Amino acid sequence: MAAQQTISVDLGDRSYPIVIGSGLLDGGLDLSDFVPGPSCLIVSNETVAPLYLHRILPNFDGKKITTLALPDGEAHKTVATMQKILDQLVASRANRDTTVVALGGGVVGDIAGFAAACYMRGVAFIQIPTTLLAQVDSSVGGKTGVNHPGGKNLIGAFHQPRAVMIDIDTLNTLPDRELKAGLAEVIKYGAICDIDFFAWLEKNMPALLAKEPAALVHAVRRSCELKAQVVAEDERESGRRAILNFGHTFGHAIEHCLGYGEWLHGEAVAAGMVMAAELSDLNESDVDRLRALIAAAGLPVLPPAIVADDWLRAMGMDKKVQQEQLRFVLLRAPGDSHITSSYDENRLRQIIGADA
Repeated sequence: MAAQQTISVDLGDRSYPIVIGSGLLDGGLDLSDFVPGPSCLIVSNETVAPLYLHRILPNFDGKKITTLALPDGEAHKTVATMQKILDQLVASRANRDTTVVALGGGVVGDIAGFAAACYMRGVAFIQIPTTLLAQVDSSVGGKTGVNHPGGKNLIGAFHQPRAVMIDIDTLNTLPDRELKAGLAEVIKYGAICDIDFFAWLEKNMPALLAKEPAALVHAVRRSCELKAQVVAEDERESGRRAILNFGHTFGHAIEHCLGYGEWLHGEAVAAGMVMAAELSDLNESDVDRLRALIAAAGLPVLPPAIVADDWLRAMGMDKKVQQEQLRFVLLRAPGDSHITSSYDENRLRQIIGADA
């Protein structure tokens, strides 16, 4: 069992720990201290529940446990699916001191967190992410929500968890495609704010793809450290936190235009990061460097064929839009990002194929 490592997300009296390690399941970490009342609803999905649901029960020793397994996949990240969680809470007569526990990937975490934010105007919430993408990104920072036919994550709330438990052993059962999708978010952190981490990823990508534990722990820990720093500075994304959306304006448009689930979120973000780098004021060698790292992770560096008007329509629903003006997270250099509405519109049209 690897030593536990703890990172704090500093939000005053709502601060919480991210505990990272190996062997945390099966009671390796007592989470009962983060449960304010006697009962929990553990929300998972039909893929993850058979693997891990029974194993996390000892982590909640002495608590009354109810469980719910949702259908798996981004296509089910909807209000209708969230309603199932609310129905289960009502059926079990859950009170305001109940705790919702999310066991699964980013979809489970986002839906369960949103349900926790809504039920009785907010109940306690714990994240146990089982995919790399969820471990390094969606489980940290309190963004919860569901998709709408008009755009990704348009309906949601900020609702911080009481704790995040990351057992990297769950990555042993993660399909290679899902692992690679998670690496897109890992690469993002290096690209936006840590050039040393970016360089480490260039050297250690083979070890990450091979799921070497030491490499995975370092990648998860550093990603969580960087996200925790940004969230502590700007919890509700009124400023700096938007840099975490590097590549996402393009990536969300890809997911929306293709249909949710056709490309995994990380795959869409990977291609989106290359597009954002091409729109940035970068040396071509720096764009090539990012492109090479994304390719080394086995991720797409080119977007799918999408009609230009569809690109623009989808990007127009991006949450960074202000006063009907598109804003992008762009790079000044690898490891140095900024949010701007000042960009080369002709270059954007070329990137999305409007001038083809």
